[in-house]
Amino acid sequence: MNTRLGDILRRKEELMVMLADPNVTSNAKRYTEVSKDFSDIEPVAEEAQRYIDLEKSLLGNQLMLKDPDCDAELRALTEQDIVAIKQAMESSNARLKVLLLPKDPNDNRNVILEVRAGTGGDEAALFAADLFRMYSRYAERKGFKVEILSASDTGIGGYKEVIAQVSGSDVFSLFKFESGAHRVQRVPTTETQGRVHTSACTVAIMPEAEDVEVSIRPEDLRIDVFRASGAGGQHVNKTESAVRITHIPTGLVVVCQDQSSQHKNKAQAMKVLQARLFDKQQHEADSSRAAARKSMVGSGDRSERIRTYNFPQGRMTDHRINLTLYKLEQIMAGDMDELIESLITHHQAELLAEQNR
Repeated sequence: MNTRLGDILRRKEELMVMLADPNVTSNAKRYTEVSKDFSDIEPVAEEAQRYIDLEKSLLGNQLMLKDPDCDAELRALTEQDIVAIKQAMESSNARLKVLLLPKDPNDNRNVILEVRAGTGGDEAALFAADLFRMYSRYAERKGFKVEILSASDTGIGGYKEVIAQVSGSDVFSLFKFESGAHRVQRVPTTETQGRVHTSACTVAIMPEAEDVEVSIRPEDLRIDVFRASGAGGQHVNKTESAVRITHIPTGLVVVCQDQSSQHKNKAQAMKVLQARLFDKQQHEADSSRAAARKSMVGSGDRSERIRTYNFPQGRMTDHRINLTLYKLEQIMAGDMDELIESLITHHQAELLAEQNR
């Protein structure tokens, strides 16, 4: 343990020297990389230093007890200090175990968020809009930026489908547990007899891909353009600005029509397609990551029911970790911290358990 902690502290010192090196500071890309490495290691190094200091303090107190000149009063105080130091070391060691867990390489990425109405007709579409609003408000609380890439609205305040980019610091680390089927139980506004209806939406969270990470050959794409239209046939464009891109090898299809120009819609559709292909590649190639996700919060498959939102009872239940919170109104308003933190804690516990096997 001490060898590893020493390596961490030395690495922090190396990065501090590099951040002061003119050859690094003059290279924007290199400086960004080093800064990111430093911000990643700094909390680990601080905890490592705390643990080492506690260990030194423990050793000093233990040596004091061995001193034949140590009087009874000082001995009693020293023994109390040793108990407190050991407790602090246990807490520090627990924090270090979490900090030293293998990082998900995608945690610092932006995400492509997709919400689709499932079973339930108009009520499912209204719930899709509620879910998207919940995520948008949560993102706003975190200082993230939300940009709608594509939306198919119903004209009565609902979404058949909405796709957005959420960008900021470590977005994927907070959103990655949201993929799956979300079920809602409530009385629709159109229900005259007050009966509770059940409907569902699916959510997909995909890390945004860089151009160099996903190879898309032009010959593998079929690009169709057509006139965009709003709900109920309104807002029909006079030009063919909407874009549909089909990735022939996988059959993936992306449609974007929210922007005024064909060029912008094509760029956004390509961004969504890249994210979907990147997500597909990772699920197929990285079996360890897929297994980890399945063990902690399910497979992330959109068909898997992960959560129920019961409006009459004001509760939200996450079925993967058996968590029930009676604060549905606050959660739907974007207060998702307790929920997200519980999922992260469960994830960390699963990883720690795997390491101890």
